[in-house]
Amino acid sequence: MEYPFDELIERRDTGCVKWDEMPDADIIPLWVADMDFAVAPAIQGAIRKRAAHPVFGYTYVQDDYYEAVISWFLRRHHWTIQREWILYTTGVVPAMSCAIKALTMPGEKILILSPDYNCFFSSIRNNGCEVAESILRREGNSFVVDWNDFEAKCVDEKTTVFLLCNPHNPTGRVWTRKELERMRDICHQHHVRIVSDEIHCELIMPGYQFCPMGTVDPDAIILNSPSKSFNIAGLMMANIICQDAATRRRINRAININEVCDVNPFAPEAVKAAYRESEEWMDALNEYIWGNYQALCQFFANELPLYKVCKLEGTYLVWVDVSACCSDTATYCDRILKEARVWINPGTMYGTESGKGYIRINIACPRSRLMEALRRLAQHFH
Repeated sequence: MEYPFDELIERRDTGCVKWDEMPDADIIPLWVADMDFAVAPAIQGAIRKRAAHPVFGYTYVQDDYYEAVISWFLRRHHWTIQREWILYTTGVVPAMSCAIKALTMPGEKILILSPDYNCFFSSIRNNGCEVAESILRREGNSFVVDWNDFEAKCVDEKTTVFLLCNPHNPTGRVWTRKELERMRDICHQHHVRIVSDEIHCELIMPGYQFCPMGTVDPDAIILNSPSKSFNIAGLMMANIICQDAATRRRINRAININEVCDVNPFAPEAVKAAYRESEEWMDALNEYIWGNYQALCQFFANELPLYKVCKLEGTYLVWVDVSACCSDTATYCDRILKEARVWINPGTMYGTESGKGYIRINIACPRSRLMEALRRLAQHFH
């Protein structure tokens, strides 16, 4: 089946963060991790069916929701999940905050691989903990863990949790099973619990395979949601998957303390439609994003050769080294917004030191829109 990923959908004046927060209407937004594609037809149908009922009251999540989640991960990722392991909440960031609250005491350190998703920093600090950054090492056009530094951070007695982004935002890495096993072994040796944010787990490029941390480390707490992959973040639903009953009770208590225990009536229906009926759409989406990435790489090679594009293994977020053009990427991105009318994120959002000299570009949009944004960049520098 063909899906209309090339369709230019008007999103202005819909209360859309990506488009309606823009200062001017002529700006192309390639910043926040939100796709400009129409949601899978099955999900649209499920929402219309639920909306046909005239009452939108408090929602009870039924057994068929859990069955859809379990079936998807078994079929797609060979991971057998038990029903009782699953706790639902309103999003992966609230889930992260609940996991941190359940596993740590204020003043403890939480290890991350930097540069890292900006909400990791805020969630850690909002819960009274300290961020411990193990900076990823650049290797060619990709990134690897500095294992000596990673273990040194785990040795610190104040470090009690390792917060992993798998696949990794913003570098685009899809961690291999061997890498995940090494993370597990080091963390177990030093009594550090693993919390793995796997929200981008379906956005995997050709030649790569996602490995759930839950298949590597039964003690890990997994945060997941179809929100990014299926473009339904606004419906607000995510899952915490935790095998240990005692830890799960603590997390469930944190969910209630943080008051993120209720979801809206549309979210479970969307999740079920995504996991039951939208696998073909997901595969087609990944092919389209891969085509966008290849087009971006070719454009930069031809028009902006000083831009060094990092390898995209997963997500739709491209990490680009612009250090040959500028050192202050925050000022650079402000100038691009004002002069080229393109909104992109400075790398320093994801690590003050580790993000220097980089920008992050969201390529999950129709190819014609992406290419127009890139042409604006090239014209600005010519």
